[in-house]
Amino acid sequence: MSQARIIAFYLPQFHPIPENDLWWGKGFTEWTNVGKAKPLFKGHYQPRVPADLGYYDLRLAESRKAQADLAREYGVNGFCYWHYYFGNKKRLIERPFNEVLNSGEPDFPFCLGWANHSWEDKQFSKDGGNKLLIEQKYGGESDYTEHFFEVLKAFKDHRYIRVNNKPLFFVYAPQLIPDVTAFINLWQKLAKENGLDGIHFVANAQADSEIQIRKDQGFDAVNVVRLFHVIKKENTLVERAFIKFKRLYLKQGIIIDYAKAFPYFKADADKREDCYPSIFPNWDHSPRSGRSGHIFVNSNPHYFKQHVKEILEVVKQKSPENQIVFLRSWNEWAEGNYMEPDLKFGKGYLEALKEAIS
Repeated sequence: MSQARIIAFYLPQFHPIPENDLWWGKGFTEWTNVGKAKPLFKGHYQPRVPADLGYYDLRLAESRKAQADLAREYGVNGFCYWHYYFGNKKRLIERPFNEVLNSGEPDFPFCLGWANHSWEDKQFSKDGGNKLLIEQKYGGESDYTEHFFEVLKAFKDHRYIRVNNKPLFFVYAPQLIPDVTAFINLWQKLAKENGLDGIHFVANAQADSEIQIRKDQGFDAVNVVRLFHVIKKENTLVERAFIKFKRLYLKQGIIIDYAKAFPYFKADADKREDCYPSIFPNWDHSPRSGRSGHIFVNSNPHYFKQHVKEILEVVKQKSPENQIVFLRSWNEWAEGNYMEPDLKFGKGYLEALKEAIS
């Protein structure tokens, strides 16, 4: 059986908040986008309908426990909760994680992933711009210190996922932090002053060329996302330019066969101790973005199982602490990127994961 630690990204936006009520209408949650999705072409699997867990509300402890029980049963080793901290103590959709932290339930491993980006209304406008909803700000040392103490209780929790006894903290957009090395150094200092061995910082990246850049900045490890590398590998320069033109100016993505895409999700760099690969069950951003995003088709549990086995083969030679695989994602329903049971496949993807592990 694989010894890899599979950490699934977890979206907490399945409950209403005042800000989303204001921006999108009363009662908006991620289910709003999921439920209103329409098929955009023949055979397009939309809308997607949850099965075993239903249209849950993450304010309910029973829903959070059911998720953790299901994840544990099928081989997921923990959740990486997306953490929205916009600076100056401003957080959003923090309630589900705060209740997990404060209640001690479910007793299931977790870590935090800082989704450090502004929120925008990405609907196409005449001038091609997006409406800013809330801005991500970086307030320097005083604000970074405030941020650290916002998450210190989580870091000290016995459930928090650690690497070499250091809490794992994932950063979604390291390139946006203007003084990222100073931020990392400050948190490392504060961690040691507050009884921790340090922080294990993991950077999100889009290309292998970023690995050394992030390492030089002070990150301990990098997670390279190669979701659309199939475009680079199987299309000419002219074709790639046309695809980019369609997406940027015509707001049209392309349809990609999952079976062709998943072999490119991995690369030799993932064999490094400081590179953590990803596994993807699928991708379809159209419930949020309409036609502007790329869409995978023909994903199924058989292909996903093959993909997982290939990734586990890549990491099995690493030291136990660094056999980490990020699962994208546990419940990103509006990205077609989830493991939770649906009406079409049931628990098929979960069973595929469990079989690949064992």
